[in-house]
Amino acid sequence: MGDRVQHKKPSMSAEAREWLEQETDAQERRYAGIVAEQEALTPDREQWYAQFLEIVSTRGFNVTGDQRRVIPEDELPTRPDRDDAMNVVW
Repeated sequence: MGDRVQHKKPSMSAEAREWLEQETDAQERRYAGIVAEQEALTPDREQWYAQFLEIVSTRGFNVTGDQRRVIPEDELPTRPDRDDAMNVVW
């Protein structure tokens, strides 16, 4: 195969490299902040899950229009027995 444009990478200037490092650092700080916020919500999230499961097992949910379906206890999901069960993946 011959040389193709997509195989040639232009050199990066020192200014561009510095900008890229600054942007990467800023994104990592934002990411760390988002992770901290999500982890702080874990107790609330557990309560929200419990409330949701209680609602769908007692009142049910609207399947279509005015038809409701109550989810029996044996169809409700169980919480996985592992440390990362409440981790948010995004």
